[in-house]
Amino acid sequence: MLRTLSIRDFVIVDSIELEFSAGFTVFTGETGAGKSILIDALTLALGGRGDASVVREGAAKADITADFAANAAADAWLAANEFAVEEGGALLRRVIDNAGRSKAYINGIAATATQLRDLGDLLVDIHGQHAHQSLLKTDAQRGLLDGQAGADAQVRAVSAAYKAWRALAKQVEEFETNAANVLYERERLEWQVNELEKLAVKTGEWSEVSNEHSRLSHAASLLEGAQEALALLSEADEQPIISQLSSLNQKLGKLAGVDSGLQAIVDLIEPARIQLQEAVYALNDYLDRVDLDPQRLQSVEARMEAIHSAARKFRVSEDQLPQEYEQLSARLAQMADASDIDGLRQQEQQLKAQYMAQAQQLSATRSTAARQLSDAVTQAMQDLSMTGGRFDIALHAGEPSAHGLEQVEFLVAGHAGVAPRSLAKVASGGELARIALAISVITSNATTVPTLIFDEVDSGIGGGVAEVVGRLLRRLGQQRQVLCVTHLPQVASQAGQHFQVAKGTLENGKTASRIEVLDAKARVEEVARMLGGLEITATTRKHARELLAS
Repeated sequence: MLRTLSIRDFVIVDSIELEFSAGFTVFTGETGAGKSILIDALTLALGGRGDASVVREGAAKADITADFAANAAADAWLAANEFAVEEGGALLRRVIDNAGRSKAYINGIAATATQLRDLGDLLVDIHGQHAHQSLLKTDAQRGLLDGQAGADAQVRAVSAAYKAWRALAKQVEEFETNAANVLYERERLEWQVNELEKLAVKTGEWSEVSNEHSRLSHAASLLEGAQEALALLSEADEQPIISQLSSLNQKLGKLAGVDSGLQAIVDLIEPARIQLQEAVYALNDYLDRVDLDPQRLQSVEARMEAIHSAARKFRVSEDQLPQEYEQLSARLAQMADASDIDGLRQQEQQLKAQYMAQAQQLSATRSTAARQLSDAVTQAMQDLSMTGGRFDIALHAGEPSAHGLEQVEFLVAGHAGVAPRSLAKVASGGELARIALAISVITSNATTVPTLIFDEVDSGIGGGVAEVVGRLLRRLGQQRQVLCVTHLPQVASQAGQHFQVAKGTLENGKTASRIEVLDAKARVEEVARMLGGLEITATTRKHARELLAS
């Protein structure tokens, strides 16, 4: 359930802090006061799209924070995504600056907008003021039925099975129409794989043979240079460097006995002599290993030429030849499997059978849910001044698709004695709004989401029907937290908590929305305003009190 909502510098909102209770809550106010802005702000905190236009003019950033008491599903999500906190709950925050940059947080930890949406789906269900228009779309009708049936997992499984079946069917079709091309491609791959298999280039081999070739081709220069260095260090006829350092060290060592100031210099020279002696040992070892081997050099050059030629032929670098061999081998193996047309056809039939089995199970689930939802909406229509009307969900058999074996269509009969026809063709605006509201309330009963928001879904409704709508929402509020933006006094009078939204002027002369929770006396005035407009009379106040008492 939503506990608090904090809004800063959002559109025409300066600063608002709201606390909510359980049950049925309404937001009312004059047109343009900013009622739906509150829903827009909450939608943004739940991961909705936003840009720089939502930042109040002159402000640096818009900042929206929504605090929820999390349900079991949300708690599990928070724990799985490492957003859980010891005191529980879910704090969702969204910040958008005037350059359009967005930041999101969950329980004070940086998050993505996608994570906000995923968590928000477990906490809030929003029915927008144009929800009834979506009912005219086939995809929306099918999605609503599947959601009511709890068939989301089945829908995903059917979609995956269909894609797997059609992908293999396409492969079979391509093989049957391009058998000659497939055979040619397989022969070409066989030749390429054989070539690389004979060459058998190992990973890292090109680097190894390149280094060895460089060493062998410069063996004479390497020997000469190493021998010259060795002679200078320890084998020269006239005092090699190490001998000179030893002699110098001895002389300075004696002088250091006279003047201790020279001892630091002695200490520097001795390590240098030791290091040079180590270099002599290393040079001797190196000269023992380096030799002139023309035959080995010729062999290495031939290997390098073979690798280089293959790399040029396959249009890859020398280092990439092992990877190229693996890729071509995999394609050849796949092509060999593809050449077994009988085996492919058998696999296709197996995948088709799997799809059909899952699709038929989905059809059965939809059929049951369609009957239940049709009966429930039909019953609700009787209470919404559509006496004798009927709502049906038709499942028309169709070609197999990723969505299953049928097309879903909502049908309605506005009154008794008339055959149901497509909702898109026969429902008037008012009827469509009432049916949409009935569906919203009924499907909300089936969901586990703790907070339900209705944003002017009662548009196009009035009179006694509006009172029925208010009672429906109040009844729903006994099970869930229900927030409703409304312009109908009959709906507003049914709420347990009532917020009034109005425009005001700040000290700087700019317009801003303000909102306050109404006490009993203020509610009478607001409901009376909704009944009678700007001029409130004793009669409208009396009517308002009667509505609130009903």
